[in-house]
Amino acid sequence: MAFRAEPNDPPEAPGTVTVASPFSVDETVERLKQAIDEAELHLFTVIDHSGGAQNVGLAMGDTKLLLFGDPRKGTPAMVANPLFGLELPSKALVWADDQERAWVSHHDPADWQRRYDLPNESITPLSGIARLIATALTD
Repeated sequence: MAFRAEPNDPPEAPGTVTVASPFSVDETVERLKQAIDEAELHLFTVIDHSGGAQNVGLAMGDTKLLLFGDPRKGTPAMVANPLFGLELPSKALVWADDQERAWVSHHDPADWQRRYDLPNESITPLSGIARLIATALTD
């Protein structure tokens, strides 16, 4: 069963933030790639979940996952708690609902801080993801 979001009502999951994109999934991905580059972060890869599903005969809405980051920003959090390495690199999931509306979801750094008991100084460098996404979604 596919996900159907109500208009202007982003989906919710514990520890995540989801915002609507005014662009298609593909354009949102391209704009995020540009914002990542302009922020001098490294784009490790883009995983095409929907393409992978299609390759095995399954259908799902257009869904792509961007993995990006900067070791200078993530390493202090991993030093504070090595298990935090399970969360890195940072991720942005760009996906379409049943009405073809694009959404961008990411982990909430405040949730990371709480779950991994990270000090402010190690989570602060990773807290710019919402700003990065907002930049990508603004003309």
